Amino acid sequence: MSDEDDEEPAVTLGAQTPVEGAPLARVTSRLTWPKEKSEIERLEGDSIVRTPDGPRALAAVLEDVDETYFQRRQEFEAHVRAVVGTGPVPTADE
Repeated sequence: MSDEDDEEPAVTLGAQTPVEGAPLARVTSRLTWPKEKSEIERLEGDSIVRTPDGPRALAAVLEDVDETYFQRRQEFEAHVRAVVGTGPVPTADE
């Protein structure tokens, strides 16, 4: 072992800032596709997802989604993102 192994990391790591809610991709990865909107709401409606406006229950987001049937996960995520938007997610410190 060399002295280099005992040195501090070359990159300073930031403090971990908690973010409320789960990423949308994590929630949708628990489902199999195709899926009806009502079934998604039944299975994952209580899940809290991260959005640029803060955490929201998936059931509340689904109220604003007009589509009722999704062939693929990507299609569903696109409809959800059209409702909640994209962008930075606020942290618990903000």
